[in-house]
Amino acid sequence: MSSRRRFAAGEFSADDLAACKGSTTVSVCLPARNEEATVGAIVEVVRNELMDKVGLVDELIVMDDHSTDHTAAVAKDAGANVVACADVLTDLGNQPGKGETLWKSLYASTGDIVVWCDADVANFGPHFISGLLGPLLVDDAIYYSKGFYHRPVGADQRGGGRTTELVARPLIALLFPELGDIVQPLAGEYAGRREVLERVPFVQGYGVEMGLLVDVWRLAGYEAIAQVDLGTRVHRNRPLHELSSQATEVMQVALHRADRTLVNTAITLRRPGFGDTEITMQERPPLVEVTGYFRQAR
Repeated sequence: MSSRRRFAAGEFSADDLAACKGSTTVSVCLPARNEEATVGAIVEVVRNELMDKVGLVDELIVMDDHSTDHTAAVAKDAGANVVACADVLTDLGNQPGKGETLWKSLYASTGDIVVWCDADVANFGPHFISGLLGPLLVDDAIYYSKGFYHRPVGADQRGGGRTTELVARPLIALLFPELGDIVQPLAGEYAGRREVLERVPFVQGYGVEMGLLVDVWRLAGYEAIAQVDLGTRVHRNRPLHELSSQATEVMQVALHRADRTLVNTAITLRRPGFGDTEITMQERPPLVEVTGYFRQAR
């Protein structure tokens, strides 16, 4: 990837971006499931620093993925528009899952550019959003902006998480070497132009980031993807035994995107001592194929 396609978040001032965005509208969507401890602070930063102060962000949605805690109430009190996944596209079913939440947030939002950020970030700052928006607002040839960062977990802070280093990166090297320079393919912070995002499918589960990366690359081309260094990201670190299902979903998606005959999309994950887990890779169609999508005001 050429150096002009890799940026630092600090290169982009929120004030300057707001001044140059013209008629382009921006939606920030936070997929959230049981994130009452962190979602309020994130919403306050976006609302105060990027909406009220400079007008860079036009819409802020917290997409509540069947939370059982006070995520929705905390987000609403902080100033977000809270939308329950269960209330969107109800005729197409009601399934939990991160990819499902992202897909429904794209449908529920109105921005020309959509920014997604995980709601468990403990050190969130406005640069997460302005950094991801920067490449899209200064270069019309960029359609997808992917974040990367340092993770202060363990002895080696340079790479991605365990699922990234042990599963996603080796699979990309084997199956999609053209994407080998993507620093953190599974990062939950990224942004894209609606005109591209609405034309790709969304895997319903944790494999969504892998699917989007490959599909956007195939649709728009490698030069349409930018990367942004967001600095340091602090978030909860899941215990190893919780990562088996996530890793399996990422593998399913990568193999399916490489060759549909390589993998069974419905399997049983067996882990002695933990019981069996049924894992089925399902995906939602591009929104342009959903009846009624274009009847919404955009």
